[in-house]
Amino acid sequence: MSNDPLLQPFQLKHLTLRNRIMTTSHEPAYPKDGMPKERYTAYHVERAKAGVALTMTAGSATVSRDSPPVFNNILAYRDDVVPWIQQLTDAVHEHGCAAMIQLTHLGRRTNWNKGDWLPSVSSSKHREPAHHAYPKLIEDWDIERIINDFADAAERMQSGGMDGIELQVYGHLLDQFWSPLTNDLTGPYGADTMENRMRFPLDVVEAIRNRVGADFIVGLRYTADEVQKGGITPEEGLEISKRLAATGKIDFLNVIRGRIHTDPAMTDLIPIQGMKSAPHLDFAGEVRKATGMPTFHAARIPDVATARHAVQAGLLDMVGMTRAHMADPHIVRKIIEGREADIRPCVGATYCLDRIYQAGEALCIHNAATGRELTMPHEIAKAETRKKIVIVGAGPAGLEAARVAAERGHEVTVFEAAAEPGGQVLLTSQSPRRREMIGIIDWRMNQCAARDVTFNFNAWAEVADVTGLSPDVVIVATGGMPNTELFEQKGEQPHVVTSWDLISGDVKPAGKILIYDESGDHPALQAAEIAANAGGKVEIMTPDRTFSPDVMAMNLVPYMRSLQDKDVTFTVTRRLIGVARSGNKLTATIGTDYSDHTYDLEVDQVVVNYGTLPLDDLYFDLKPMSSNAGAVDYDALLAGGEQTTTRNKNGTFQLFRIGDAVSARNTHAAIYDALRLMKDI
Repeated sequence: MSNDPLLQPFQLKHLTLRNRIMTTSHEPAYPKDGMPKERYTAYHVERAKAGVALTMTAGSATVSRDSPPVFNNILAYRDDVVPWIQQLTDAVHEHGCAAMIQLTHLGRRTNWNKGDWLPSVSSSKHREPAHHAYPKLIEDWDIERIINDFADAAERMQSGGMDGIELQVYGHLLDQFWSPLTNDLTGPYGADTMENRMRFPLDVVEAIRNRVGADFIVGLRYTADEVQKGGITPEEGLEISKRLAATGKIDFLNVIRGRIHTDPAMTDLIPIQGMKSAPHLDFAGEVRKATGMPTFHAARIPDVATARHAVQAGLLDMVGMTRAHMADPHIVRKIIEGREADIRPCVGATYCLDRIYQAGEALCIHNAATGRELTMPHEIAKAETRKKIVIVGAGPAGLEAARVAAERGHEVTVFEAAAEPGGQVLLTSQSPRRREMIGIIDWRMNQCAARDVTFNFNAWAEVADVTGLSPDVVIVATGGMPNTELFEQKGEQPHVVTSWDLISGDVKPAGKILIYDESGDHPALQAAEIAANAGGKVEIMTPDRTFSPDVMAMNLVPYMRSLQDKDVTFTVTRRLIGVARSGNKLTATIGTDYSDHTYDLEVDQVVVNYGTLPLDDLYFDLKPMSSNAGAVDYDALLAGGEQTTTRNKNGTFQLFRIGDAVSARNTHAAIYDALRLMKDI
């Protein structure tokens, strides 16, 4: 029996949880037709079979038709959800993992123009800034209906074999009632007393208990401190917690601190890279101490050491490591096997959540198998035949290719022109707030070192260097270089610098700076932050109708906070047409896609962020010598089959290029390129 605090079992009512690690409720947006089908089940099973004690499925399965699924939520208000829940539950139970599900009514945190086009309802007359829909002020018959909907949904989950449910009481309808900030009601559910504000959530608990009985596990994930003037204070939150415990009808408390009604508020509640780890852990411990209740919590607990401390110090009974398990679903197994150093780190990029909040599906920035469990492996199988693989480039694409090839048992040699690995990730990590991104590189270097991959740094690979090794397969992962051409204009602009120049420190920011951003990704804002911090007058310009769309909601917050008190302006729907020198100044000619209007802007410096162009000379030099002439069989690639294309019978090796050596994309795309190709080489 291990003495590790994380590996001790925990008794929750009649349910024995095999250790103290759980994944908390989150909606990866994998449902199909509102149901948790094969992909959804495979995602949770991967973590269950690796040792997680409890998987809390569904970020907010919706209980009512007027709570439409803005995050592709599970539709818990439909009877046909039961067999899918049963399938999910059975699959998780088969691996010794408990399964619960989070239920909610979104209230004003949704839109009326989704689903059945019913008006959203809330105890507040104000719209939520994040979702923009003005709610109908809830009526008595709505309250009665929704209470019954919660009970119906809970009964469906019980029928589907779930071990319990969790009610979502932060940012959604239930806590819109109990927060003074979002309760505009009068009467028995009004804002005048805490008892009245808590009445609706407790009525829901009562109705659920009457329906599912005393043995079924029911908990709340709730905000106990809104961290906003006029909202629930820590003292009130502790009182709410005591009242919840005193009902005798609630089995666990899952503590949240903060609000999620705006992007900044949500980012404080769910911190991202560059922010403090586990910022609310001690407060969760206060709730546990004050109530004596089984206490769960999750908020940027990315590493085993922090999780272990949370249990050992008596702050928590169950530790949520949700984003950490998106990066590496096998954390528990690796702890048990004494392989903590092998855990793929969560780097806090929050690519997963940002994609969800932009109506996408959750994907991990550097584990391309997450969410693709039906087609991509988390564990790499050995190849039947050992091959000699040469990889050119040690950025994220090249290193993932090297890692997977080495795990396949191949002999792997990597050439890298720079003195150290990392590619664009190395550049990204120059910003202090994004320094954790280097974990993407460090983990892969460690995995490659453990498998005897040969690295040649400061080595600009030529054709003879590659062919001299008599490879069976050559992977070109040389990335790209910044594009300084302007849209549909031929030739580089001689008077501009790039965002890379400022981030790397190769070019110092000038006084009045135009940052022209046609990519909408991080480098433009990173450059703007550097320039603004240096005291420059900065204008960020884009031809799009919104700026930095690829940065997305939560990652945008730290940039905006850093720029709010600086001399920075944002200009949309303007296109940079040309740049000319005027003495010691530059004249930028500005146009727009919406009319023939143009104007001139005098600045000291023009910084262009327009993606990269492939650094592909070596690829084209090698192409005539390869058996496949660089061609990829897309049908085989997508079906998980071997690449067998032959276009040159005299070719002596297969040749492929991946990542930005193909076209400018992002880190996740580069890693996915490498994984899905190399797993079958």
